[in-house]
Amino acid sequence: MAAIQANNLFEDQCQVESGPLSSSNSGLYGTFIGVYDGHGGPETSRFVNENLFANLKKFAYEDQEMSADVIKKAFLATEDEFLSIVREQWCVCPQIATVGTCCLAGVICDGLVYIANAGDSRAVLGRADRGVRGVSAVQLSTEHNASYASVRDELQSTHPDDPKIVVMKHNVWRVKGIIQVSRSIGDAYLKKAEFNREPLLAKFRLSEPFSKPILNPEPSIYIHKLTPKDQFIIFASDGLWEHLSNEEAVDIVHNYPRNGIARRLVKAALQIAAKKREMRYSDLKKIDRGVRRHFHDDITVVVMFLDPPSTNRTSTRTSVLSIKGTRGLPRTNHL
Repeated sequence: MAAIQANNLFEDQCQVESGPLSSSNSGLYGTFIGVYDGHGGPETSRFVNENLFANLKKFAYEDQEMSADVIKKAFLATEDEFLSIVREQWCVCPQIATVGTCCLAGVICDGLVYIANAGDSRAVLGRADRGVRGVSAVQLSTEHNASYASVRDELQSTHPDDPKIVVMKHNVWRVKGIIQVSRSIGDAYLKKAEFNREPLLAKFRLSEPFSKPILNPEPSIYIHKLTPKDQFIIFASDGLWEHLSNEEAVDIVHNYPRNGIARRLVKAALQIAAKKREMRYSDLKKIDRGVRRHFHDDITVVVMFLDPPSTNRTSTRTSVLSIKGTRGLPRTNHL
């Protein structure tokens, strides 16, 4: 794991959970990985970090299996729980309705990898290749960002009566001219009309009423059957992918030692960010948080190596791991 802060408040969260994937001893064992790229504040990403995995275990217990439906229900339950908090705090803290998070989750269980994504974070598989590079990149996640024509088409098809559902603003496609992602957890003010009114600040309120949610919390889910050629998966917020291609990222992981590899990916992205602005990497590191957002976004990276302990049921029974949040992850002066 590694993370770097660009905003005044660090809005990203991440977690890795290895062991039981059900709330009882039902025989479901494996590994869960989550990367939560918050926006508008850290509240939603922190909430997801504390509740999504618990919801996954609950539904896995109820269904007695791991499945795409279990993961979908966990996402939607987490969304409903957060909106309940927004409703409870609405009168005293209406701005919580404007806080949200992209949500990327991976589940490795019984030889399968489930990748669920709501937002524009990304999961990329590194697969052994006999070619010159020795490894190939396979993107496992679908991104929900209005910069993609397919996402704009989806928004227009689900909101046929709204000609302004997607607007080009400052040379960037945005949903309602506000936000780039079309799916997220939170962002209640763009999902429930009850949160798009006073006492919410006027700058967040839409001028026209809406009757159906503008953003969608439902994840896109892809299921991949692991093969002996599959070596690792990179889970990262979009801050990494703004500067590194899928191929560049898997090449770095393939060609360098495992120890500190997530940190190396973050450093590579920052070096490219500095080069784009024709400045030295050492000078970029000196820029204060907040101002740094003009050069790069918050970046969070988790690299999961697909060794037998990651995919074998017996090994995960005896090895339980839980890492949450961003405490202890490398900061600027460590890169």
